Amino acid sequence: NARPFVTHHNTLDKDFYLRIATELPLKRLIIGGLEKVYEFGRLFRNEGMDSRHNPEFTTVELYEAFGDLESMRNLCEGVIRHATKVCLNKDVIEYGEKTIDIASPFRWVSMAELVKEKTGLDFTSNLSFEEACAFAREKHIKIEPHWTSNGFILNALFEEFCEADLIQPTFVHGHPIEISPLTKKSEDPRFTERFELFMNGFEIANAYSELNDPLDQEERFLDQIKAKELGDAEANEMDYDFIEALEYGMPPCGGIGIGFDRLVMLLANKPTIREIILFPTMRDEK
Repeated sequence: NARPFVTHHNTLDKDFYLRIATELPLKRLIIGGLEKVYEFGRLFRNEGMDSRHNPEFTTVELYEAFGDLESMRNLCEGVIRHATKVCLNKDVIEYGEKTIDIASPFRWVSMAELVKEKTGLDFTSNLSFEEACAFAREKHIKIEPHWTSNGFILNALFEEFCEADLIQPTFVHGHPIEISPLTKKSEDPRFTERFELFMNGFEIANAYSELNDPLDQEERFLDQIKAKELGDAEANEMDYDFIEALEYGMPPCGGIGIGFDRLVMLLANKPTIREIILFPTMRDEK
């Protein structure tokens, strides 16, 4: 979910969008019969700039047929640990005044559990949307027009009260279905089989058990269109080509994207992404 850069192709007289992720083409390759695919990809997102965000950045994204969230978790933890060992010859990352322990097993905790720890509100209970909104307002969270169910509130509370405290490597799983339009549902259909890896208070990786049901996927895209109509600039567009590809059959699949620039920031002990990217986007001198 991100706002794209829009441009116009003169020959075809058609609007084009710079890619915000390498996800859907790689999934098409899985559908086409390749069992394991990856790409180091340049991405473009028309959003804010700060020490961790640049409009142009790099990820490594991969998909594995018959993989799942657990296989992506093992792969991710192994890659981070191996990169740290090779680059630093250590089992820890010294980042500023913090020491991040890479040797110990990474924590595995649900988003709802973290929010309950910080705020006392339990989103796994039979909480009404009105109750969730009232609680969010008490915490000075602005309720956006496209927030129509509890999942949006849960995510906002997590970002406000939990994210910055996740210094040691932490897999946060169980994301709300509302913010995970390409992910398989969990046993509790309010949540999905997804995790994000956080280190030093920011996201390093994002992984799914991939949604491979074309009917469910079409419903998710329709929900995204409704959210866009209500003002969500980062909602997905409908992608009928991808739905048609799913109709041919996609095997159960695990997928993950790792933020290359942010991982290098940690390993190189650099405080801003602008020191990692050769030509970062900058404001005008004036």
